Parts: sequence; structure tokens; C-alpha cells
Amino acid sequence: MADTVKLTVPTVPAVASRTNSGGFKTPEGTIYVSKPFRSKTSKKLRAMITFAPRQSHFDINNEASGANEFRGFFTLFWISMFIFTVSTYIRSIETSGYALNLRFATMFSRDAITLAISDAVLVSTTALCVPFAKAVSKGWIKYYWTGLLLQHSLQTLALFTAVSWTFNRQWPWVQSGFFTLHTLVMIMKTHSYMTVNGHLQVMSENSARLFQDLRKATDSVGGWDQAIQDAEAHRSEIEAQNGSTEGSTPGVGTPEVSDSVNASYVDVATANALRQRLNAVSDRSKSDSTSTSSIEKEKIEPFSTTNPHPLVDHPNEAIAAMAKDYSELEEELTSHGPYPVTYPNNITFKNFAVYQLIPTLVYELEYPRTDTIRPLYVFEKTVATFGTFALLYTMTESFILPLTPNAGDSFFRALLDLSLPFMIAYLLLFYIIFECICNGFAELSFADRQFYEDWWNSTSWDEFSRKWNKPVHTFLLHHVYASTITSYQFSRSSAMFATFLLSACVHELVMVVVTKKFRMYLFLLQLIQIPLIMVSRLPIIKRNKLMGNVVFWLGLYCGFPLLCVAYVAY
Repeated sequence: MADTVKLTVPTVPAVASRTNSGGFKTPEGTIYVSKPFRSKTSKKLRAMITFAPRQSHFDINNEASGANEFRGFFTLFWISMFIFTVSTYIRSIETSGYALNLRFATMFSRDAITLAISDAVLVSTTALCVPFAKAVSKGWIKYYWTGLLLQHSLQTLALFTAVSWTFNRQWPWVQSGFFTLHTLVMIMKTHSYMTVNGHLQVMSENSARLFQDLRKATDSVGGWDQAIQDAEAHRSEIEAQNGSTEGSTPGVGTPEVSDSVNASYVDVATANALRQRLNAVSDRSKSDSTSTSSIEKEKIEPFSTTNPHPLVDHPNEAIAAMAKDYSELEEELTSHGPYPVTYPNNITFKNFAVYQLIPTLVYELEYPRTDTIRPLYVFEKTVATFGTFALLYTMTESFILPLTPNAGDSFFRALLDLSLPFMIAYLLLFYIIFECICNGFAELSFADRQFYEDWWNSTSWDEFSRKWNKPVHTFLLHHVYASTITSYQFSRSSAMFATFLLSACVHELVMVVVTKKFRMYLFLLQLIQIPLIMVSRLPIIKRNKLMGNVVFWLGLYCGFPLLCVAYVAY
């Protein structure tokens, strides 16, 4: 049975596309808006909004993937991997007397207790974000710019401490890489938590000031109470004029809703506004698809179905405009899901702990949530994690470590020998992280899920970077790309370059920690993606999607062994 997600209509992203079934595909799921209808038991005109959650491509409960004509190749891959692994074990037993020599296991299990303690300290210290956010909400710290400077200083200190600790302990590359990557993940999560709460505090202060100005503005029209009465009377006049004529031709009876979606009944005006907004977004995303980059098309624009302040209907245009601005500010301070929370009530250790469990790097007041935890699903992902890790270990110990080149070895022979093992290892690692671990934690935290898209169909590197790691892409989109535009007045091209530059620096930092070498190979390969993206947008390239996909896979095949040979042998 498919997951059901509590209906969360209010936020409509700037990217939406029409599905074949007539719905609107959004980053949170698919929204369906029915035509207005009157039920058999009521003459009131209503509309139904249904919401179908996102699911990962390889989820066995995903009906779309289950109906895909290539689904048999997924089964073929795992059967082939099983036969290949058994064959490897048998050949190893015949030649050496054991299936695996476990030298690699001895290496990555070294100093395991210290690593576990270090990781526990890392995770527990992230809770310092809560008193920081509390201090900002109380006004003890001004987020701009004292709080922001303190935030970046603490994050820099955390990264420097973690990297220094890996060198101090002289861990092998597995331990060093894991601890560094987990530190970066924690820094991204805490950065988002503090940044979002800092922004909400500024919004809260602006809202309070605007409310005071609104009260003062009503003095010229007879006072606050009189202004409310005038607004209600004006709203009644508008509704009387519109009557029941707004919206599409109404139907009779209640539409049926399947068990795989959640539904909500709303008034016709709300449904029409939502439908128009979704149509506009869908049309705009189609027209922009050939001229804007993917990272520019996912900026969020709010749309609310909550009740605005009564004065938005005041006949005085200045008062109505001020009330509308106040309503929009208040709307951003409150979530609109099944369990609404208003800033600063979200700043609690419990809220932060839930955020830590949810596999996302961008903090929100509330997330799309599932109704229940499926024990069998958790068991499936747990077994898949350990089973796939066993395959990954076999591939690494049997076909990667023995073929790792030394200085003086043939460069091209090393690339040829390592290309296929590295590609299989990459696919297995991707499956472990994004399909097993992320989905497992999402199930335990009742979270919605879509951690990747069909990156294997990519025809360019920007499409690949957008699809293969959705959590990191979303973080870079919100907290690097959009932040540099709004805070530092960067142009879109400059913001994109800054995003790639930061990503390249972080990737190179990981390689420095893992290899204990400073070579800049990965940094340069990351930046080379920028001109490659420009080339991929040429009409002659965009028209030939097959050639683009072939070039993408060849680049991926060459990239991993190239990095291995470059960092190990040179």
C-alpha cells in the first residue's frame, strides 16, 4: 500500500508541470484540483484538492516504477550482482582457501570506538543551535549581522576541529572520509536551522512593526473596530455580487478519492486561485526550460489558503494593501500542514531532534509527513543496506584495491582496469545512501521522500548534479545560490559560479583529508563542469539527447578511475 501524506496545500513552488492524469507535479508531490461540485447532502459549492506523495524510483511500492517497461533490468542487475559475487567467492576459495581476506575490513574497523565517540560528540554538539536560535528569537542577539558572523565562525571552527582530529588520529581513508563527510552534513543542517530561524526572527520583527503601523492607519477611518466592520461589510458586498457564479461549471456528487492520496475540501475561490496559480507556474516552467538553468527554476514562492487579516477587504486601498502585506508576513511565520507551528514556538530541542532525524538539509517549520511507520519497510531497507554493503565490500577488496596503481604503472591500463569496478561501486554506494539509508530514516521520522530523480537519463552535467543528490542540491539552491542573490546582490550567473566554486572547494577538501595530498584535481574537474554546461545548452547538442546521455556516461565511467589514479599515483 502506498504512503499517504497529510495534505499540505499552501506552498506552491515555482516549478510545476502537468501530468498525463491532469495533476500538477510539484517538489512535494502531485496536486489534483477538482472542478467545483455540490454534494448530495449540501448545496454549498465546494472543490476537492487531493495530494499524492512523492516516492523514490526504486521503491517497490512505487506504482509508476512498477509499471515501467524497463523494470526487469533492475531485477536483472541484482541477479547478476549475486551471481558475480558468488563466482568471486568461489574463485577466491579455490586460489587462496578463503572467500575474502578481510584485510580491508581490518583497516576500516581500526580505532572504531574512538570514531563512534567522535561522531556522537559531533552530533550532540549540534544541539547548541537551539539556544542560539532562542537567543536570536528573544532579541538578545541580532541575527543581522552579529548572529550571522557568530554562526559562520562556529561552523568554521567545527570544520577545522573535525579535519584536525582526523589528521591527529591518523585514521585511514575510510574513517577520515566518513567523519569529514558527516561533519559537512551536520554543518549544512545546522546552517539551515540557524539561517531559517534568523530570517523568521527578522520577519517577526517586521510583522510586529507593520501591525503597529496598520493600527495607526485605521485612526483616520474611525478606529480599529470601525475599520474591521467596514472591511467585513465590503467583503459581504463582494460576495453578494459574485454569488455562486465564480468558478467552473459545477458538478453534482462527491469525487472519489483513492486510498493512495489525501484529500481536503475547500471553497471554490480557494480552489480556483490554486488552480490558476498552478497553471501559471506550469506554463512558466515550460517557457523557461530552454533559457534558464535548473538551479534557477526551483525558487519557492508562497501561496496561502489560510484566512488573511480581515482588513485586506477594507475599501481604503492603502489600509487593504498594508493588511495584505501583514498577512503575507504572518503566513511565513506559521506552517500550514496538519500540525501547524508558529515561530518562535518551533525552537525546542524536540523540534530540532525531529529535524535531525528527517533526511533533509533544509530546515522548515513543518514537513510533508506520512501517517504510519511500516515495520516491514524498515526491515526491508535495513536488510538491503547490509546486503548491498557486502557487495560493495567484495567489489572494493577484490577488484579495486588490488588494481590501485603505483607511480610508474601504466596510466591508461589503470583507467581501463578500474573503470568498471568503480562504476559498480558507485552504483552500489548510491543505492545504499539514497535508497536504503535515506528512505529508512524517512520512514522512521514519518517524512516524505524523494532523494534523487532519474539521473541515469541525464544528458548534461547540470542535469546530473540536480538529480542525483536532491538534498545537497536543495541546500545549495536555498542557502548558496538564492542567498548570494538576495543578500549580496549577485547576478544569476555570478551566483551559479559561486555555488560551483563552493562545491568544488568542499569536494577538494574531502580529497585532501582522504588522500593526505593537496593536488586540486577534483577542484579543477568540478569547475570544468561550467563550460561543459554551456556547451550542453547549444541547440545542436540539446537536440541529440542520445548523444548527450552517451557523453554523460562516458564521463562518469572515466571520472572515478581518473581521480583514483591521479590522487594515488601522482
